[in-house]
Amino acid sequence: MLKAITLGAILSATLALVIGSQGTSAGPLAIHLVDIAVLKLFWSWPIFFAGSGLSFGIILLQR
Repeated sequence: MLKAITLGAILSATLALVIGSQGTSAGPLAIHLVDIAVLKLFWSWPIFFAGSGLSFGIILLQR
């Protein structure tokens, strides 16, 4: 499960950075800018949950 969450976070951060840096929220993907101390990070919870679910499914299939 930890592997799936990690891969989901990487997928979410990568896609949100690419799409969010263009100045769009991408509609249902709900990409928004998150300020963490001095870091500014684009993030999307829908992409995170979908990516984690997809990663979890792929990990289960590999067993």
